[in-house]
This record gives sequence, structure tokens and C-alpha cells, in this order.
Amino acid sequence: MKKILQFKLKILAGLILKKYQPEVVGITGSVGKTTTKEAVSVVLASKFSVRAPLKNYNNEIGVPLTIIGADSPGSSLFGWFLVFLKATFLIIWRDKNYPKIIILELGVDRPGDMKYLTKLAKPSIGIVTAVSHSHLEFFGGLEKIKKEKQGLIEALPSKGLAVLNADSDLVISMATASRAKVLSYGFGKDADLRAVDIRYNFDKGEGFLPGLSFKLEYNGSSVPVFLREAISDKAVLSALSAAAVAIYFNFNLVEIAKSLENFNLPKGRLQVLRGIKKSFIIDDTYNASPDSTIAALEVLRKVTLINSGVKIAILGEMLELGSYTEEGHQLVGKKAFEAGVSQLILVGERARHIAVGAKNAGFQEDDIFYFSYANEAGNFAVQRINQGDLILVKGSQGARMEKAILEIMAEPQRAGDLLVRQGEEWENK
Repeated sequence: MKKILQFKLKILAGLILKKYQPEVVGITGSVGKTTTKEAVSVVLASKFSVRAPLKNYNNEIGVPLTIIGADSPGSSLFGWFLVFLKATFLIIWRDKNYPKIIILELGVDRPGDMKYLTKLAKPSIGIVTAVSHSHLEFFGGLEKIKKEKQGLIEALPSKGLAVLNADSDLVISMATASRAKVLSYGFGKDADLRAVDIRYNFDKGEGFLPGLSFKLEYNGSSVPVFLREAISDKAVLSALSAAAVAIYFNFNLVEIAKSLENFNLPKGRLQVLRGIKKSFIIDDTYNASPDSTIAALEVLRKVTLINSGVKIAILGEMLELGSYTEEGHQLVGKKAFEAGVSQLILVGERARHIAVGAKNAGFQEDDIFYFSYANEAGNFAVQRINQGDLILVKGSQGARMEKAILEIMAEPQRAGDLLVRQGEEWENK
């Protein structure tokens, strides 16, 4: 049934794209796809009608649903009938409000995924954010992951645009595979679009405050940019990639900077929440890989806490790492020690490797705690948290680390608005 559904959605989505001819922006990467999608969407929406996936619609089912403009009805046969009816309407009649630009996340779990998705959607702009060890279990090596993601760049037309992260050797090397124009972004001097002079609000000595500013440099010009929610370099990179896409659509730098003032981070991606006892939570619970967890711990390292607050990390196991499982978790443990974490609260059997890395780096064993489930870790943390503490919570989707945050957040009644995976479909998982 899934194969039949997938085939029908592919045909319908293809017919819709052929009729309306929107520009398609495809985004792929081991980390940062959703944050980049949000940045690109908010910038382009200031001038164009834009559609981006509201949920994690990045596979052979989700991509066509975004093109159709429908939510997944799950197992409801009547719901799927309505989806097909809407798609048929779009094909037979003309919807004058159909978006001019469609932004798609293109997720690859296994070899062949990218070829399927790019044939279905035919993007004219492609963004590659990163190549790292996520889904390594199904690919066997970073070069194979790179090759799969490079399929997006290879599929672009000569009049299109490839947007590549210049700070990643694996990503920027894809430039040679592109027929399209290439714009690179990053912090290094070789990037076409570059962020310099980054300043964080939490460096002002007034407590842990979100927000940062930087100067965007391109083609000899620069403009100041302010991201009101951001606390990490990852958000800056997403903003830079959005700027590159906007340049393709003839935005000037001032227009780009103004649009980025409205850039809000998605749920569970390095968002700052208020915690119990006047503490602060960094919610990065959407998903995790060793690279993204180390990046989140680097944010923790940069923060200087005022008064007597300490840094606590509640970390869940990371899945789909294959042969890299042990090493990847141990590197995270080492980084937790370097980041100045005082207490390490771990969830899941694989997370025990985090403890090994932390202890080998010098972490005291008495300050490491294990739990099987995220809610148990959250309940334990309630007794350890004090005023002014900063708590990072992160783990793979399967670890369900948002359940730990539910126990320690100051406003649990707002969980539906603030946390990931709060829908009915997640209740019994």
C-alpha cells in the first residue's frame, strides 16, 4: 500500500509542478536543514508567495504533500481521499494563489533517496548545509553520504544556483559537480558570503539572553544583521545560506538584513526556554548526531554564567551511527568536559559511551547519572537544578528528550507551543 501511495503522490506532484512551474529550492544536509528552511522562507516571503513544509516532510511521502499543500492524514483512508481530491483540483483547475516558490527539505536515509526526490521535484536552487555521521549505518562512510547529497547539486540546471557551506571541505568540494552557478557561505575568508564580527547577547554580562548580531559581507559590501533568538553559529550559517538564495532572486543586502530580523528558530533547535527555579534551558531536542551535539556543547562552553549558576547537560543516545556509535558518543563526552559541564545526565544504553569519553577526559564519575527514559532524567534533574543554572537538553529523535524538558520547564502548560513532537501521533511513542 505504501508503494502504491508513493507512486500516486509522485505522479500528482509532478503534474502540479509541470502546470504551475514554481521555482523549487531544495535543501539537504546532515544537520541544519530545518533551520535553513526557516531562514530561506522568511527572507523570500518578504517579496514572493512561498510554501515550505510545516512539519518534517522531507521524504518520498512528505515532499509530494508539501507540493500539494496538504498535511499527512496518517492511516485515514478518507483523509487520503481528500488529499488526492485537492491534488486533482490543482491539476484540473488553476489556483491563482499557488506559491511562486516552493522550499523543500530533501532527507536521505539510504542510497538512492536523493535521485528519487530530485527527479520528483526538479529543484533549480540547491543548498547543502553539512555532511556528517548521521545515517552512517545505512551508507558505511562519509564519502558515500557526500556522494548521495551531492546528487542535489548534480541535478541543478545550468541556470540554477548551488549554495554550499564553505566551512565544510566535503560540502565545498561539491562545487566541481555543479553545472549551476555556485555561491559559498561561511566564516572563512574564502566564502562568497561571509559572517564577521559575531556578537552574542549573553556576552553582555546580563545573564543568559538569546540574540546575536554579525556583519554580512558579500562582493565588497557589508550590512549589519540581527537575529533576535539565535545563540549559535549554526543560526548564522542558516542566515547566510538564505542570503545567497535571496541574491539569486535579486534582493539587495539591506533587504536581506531587514527580512532576517523576522527569522525565528524552529522548535527544538537551540531554542532558549525558561526553566524551573529561574534556570535557563537550551532546547536542542529535535534530533542529534555527534557533530550537532558537539556544536551545542560549544554554545554551552561559550556562555559565562553570572551568580552561582552551573552548566548541566541532559543528553540522550544518538541513533543510526553504525560503526561510529562508540567513537561518536565518546567524542561528545569529551566535549562535555571541555564545555565546563558540572553534571552529566544521560539517557539510553548507547549514551554510556558518552560517560566513557567524559571520564577519560577528566569528568568525575560521581557527577554522571544514567536513566533509561527521558522523563526519568527530567524528574531527577528537578532535584539538581538551582537558580541561574543553564541546562542543555539534546538527543536523537528516538530518545524523546523533549519529555525531559517537560519536567523542568517553567511553563509546562505551553508544551504544545514550545516543544517538538507534541501531536497526538506521538502520545504513545
